[in-house]
Amino acid sequence: MSTLDRRRFLRDAATTTAGVVAAGGLASTALGTPAQAVPAAGPARATTRRAGRASFRWWGTAGWRVDIGNRTVLVDPFLSRIDTGLFRGAFDTAKSLEVDTGVVDRYVDRAETVLVTHTHWDHFMDVPYIAGRTGARVFGTLTAYHLGLAYRVPSGQLSAVKGGEVLDFGDYTVEVVASLHSRNPSYSVAFPGVRVSPPPKPATIADLPEGDTLNYVLRVAGGPSVFFMGASDFVARNLAGIAPDVAMVALNSTTVTADYVPRLMAALDYPKVVVPVHFDNFETELRNPPTVADDDRKRLDQLIAAVRASSPRSRVVVPEYHTAYHF
Repeated sequence: MSTLDRRRFLRDAATTTAGVVAAGGLASTALGTPAQAVPAAGPARATTRRAGRASFRWWGTAGWRVDIGNRTVLVDPFLSRIDTGLFRGAFDTAKSLEVDTGVVDRYVDRAETVLVTHTHWDHFMDVPYIAGRTGARVFGTLTAYHLGLAYRVPSGQLSAVKGGEVLDFGDYTVEVVASLHSRNPSYSVAFPGVRVSPPPKPATIADLPEGDTLNYVLRVAGGPSVFFMGASDFVARNLAGIAPDVAMVALNSTTVTADYVPRLMAALDYPKVVVPVHFDNFETELRNPPTVADDDRKRLDQLIAAVRASSPRSRVVVPEYHTAYHF
């Protein structure tokens, strides 16, 4: 049996009857409509499967807190949610990078690993402060490494990765996947560029370029395998054989990436659970229900419909902030 077939067999055998448990509330299948996660064919029934040791909390944008026993992994933690005017049609590229330490301190009591998909402000700007507060090791591109040095994060807490690495942390492993950033209607990337040496300490959001993009696959020992995206594009060949149980899928902001959802579902071997992310207005307070711009709400509905059309056996879970999901 090939590696891909074996991984698919084990995944399907383990999750055929799997439910999604949300502590403190039920999983959402539509904005503002709390419900048990449902497949396209109809409502799901509660199961008696014991939830795994890992809990997953969405922090808005593409950010996640994952607690595995007493160990904590953060993905793209962006809690400051500064107002750049992006959602008001008055985008200020000179907006200062002012970390809201009160909010960050409220939610980040610990972390040992921080995974950075790319270095735009809404993914990276809080990371240096979190690294200093917790002592966490930060994984990201070479740009993330050099930006970390610019913020005076000790080099011993920074690990540059490229894609292809499979890192063993004992209770979990992290596979790094080289990826792509989404593009705007002009087929361009906002704030493109990389940092090949430590720059001056960034002062504005324009000082944090994309810096190349990564995806991550977190595999919990005895638990689920979860795919994390921070931007809505990907390299299909790089996803071959991953076959995650759960896919955190970034909302596509444009249609310039051809067949985004069908190609992604096929490349991921049709995950059992699909969780849309990066659909909220990330310049508003982290309060449920998430604030969603009208255009993004339409795109979210379209993404859900596309998942159900191309991967009808996948359950779609629209997350709420701070809710502990167990897959």
